[in-house]
Amino acid sequence: MRRAMPPLRALRGAARGLCGFGAGSGGTALSALPSFGFLFDIDGVLVRGKTPIPAARTAFRKLVNSQGQFLVPVVFVTNAGNCLRQKKADQLSHLLGVPISQDQVMMSHSPLRMFKRYHEKCVLVSGQGPLLDIAQDLGFCQPITIETLREKHPLLDAVDHDRRPNVLSPSAVELPKIEAVVLFGEPVRWETSLQLIIDVLLTSGYPGNPYHHENYPHIPVLACNMDLMWVAEAQSPRFGHGTFLVCLENIYKKITGRELKYEALMGKPSPLTYQYAEQLLRAQALHRPWHRPIHTLYAVGDNLMTDVYGANLYNRYLEENSRKGSKSRVQAQVSGGRGSAALSQDNDMDHGWENQLAPAAAAHCRSVLVCTGVYNPHSEVPLETSDSITEAVFHGHRDFRFDPGLVEPDHIVPDVDAAVDLVFQLENFAPN
Repeated sequence: MRRAMPPLRALRGAARGLCGFGAGSGGTALSALPSFGFLFDIDGVLVRGKTPIPAARTAFRKLVNSQGQFLVPVVFVTNAGNCLRQKKADQLSHLLGVPISQDQVMMSHSPLRMFKRYHEKCVLVSGQGPLLDIAQDLGFCQPITIETLREKHPLLDAVDHDRRPNVLSPSAVELPKIEAVVLFGEPVRWETSLQLIIDVLLTSGYPGNPYHHENYPHIPVLACNMDLMWVAEAQSPRFGHGTFLVCLENIYKKITGRELKYEALMGKPSPLTYQYAEQLLRAQALHRPWHRPIHTLYAVGDNLMTDVYGANLYNRYLEENSRKGSKSRVQAQVSGGRGSAALSQDNDMDHGWENQLAPAAAAHCRSVLVCTGVYNPHSEVPLETSDSITEAVFHGHRDFRFDPGLVEPDHIVPDVDAAVDLVFQLENFAPN
């Protein structure tokens, strides 16, 4: 069965902890020292495509003082991965009318800085934008783009007949073995990227060689951004990188009969992304005269399957840590494979990134859903969790199971301005 979501007014009243029932309420004294921080999504929350959402500037005037300094820690957590952090910070500064530092911006690929075990290896990178600049900024020393691979092996890209070479000339420079595939975001020519990535996986990094199906598991794949869809200027959501991953996974399985496996999945809703974002929030707090630990994270987004799911999943992790009295690091790879989004506490995994990621320290991560993007308060959501319902309507990634509790937001508000007002009320925060 499916049911239509109730009207926005009913949702706002029914959302857990709404307007006076959350942490920090109950008539306690107002505070000008924050013990919380914001994690803001961008697309669908602050902009639609390149068009600003009117409530965004209003919201951010409440978050800075007269000198343009933030009154609370703020990190922008986007699943976009087609530019450098500084460019995104510049775009946000222009959009919001407040100065944004690159240290406040977390792209979907930002955690790749910690995966140093791959930085010296030759990696194939896929996506859009200045891919080599992005890869090198993250620490990769030998990135190769899909286009470079295509130039070196012109016979591999055969779908578009008009792009097939008329005269083949041998390449003067041989490419080194490709030892990992890094997927930053959706590419432009999907058929070319899908073909060449499959070639790399089925030849153990030597595209142009015959396929060897016995080479399994394949070389490592690190993927950023699992959004099936995202919102731009069009009235309906558009394909995201998650859609590209669905294609890649199914092509690989159709050819080999085996599951494509990920070394790491980054971007929302991956818990790794939220723990990295929490670390950025704490770094901001250390450089400001707040002198208060970050107790609660408020994740403001427009997508049930990424923003809400991810915040709620991370909240489960934080609360489990609190019950156990320990603060541990999350495991990068979703444990258990298909159908499981459990967080592994296995510290025996040999991931070099773990030593660079500070342990989780917050107590809660609250999800705040806005109605200016992917989420439509009149859309239908599943009531049951049978396999048929899950496959039919769950837009999350293959390796994350459907759980009704994970797609239920703590709060639902019309827009980001209302989200800021709500959080200030819940936290009894009164900026000077």
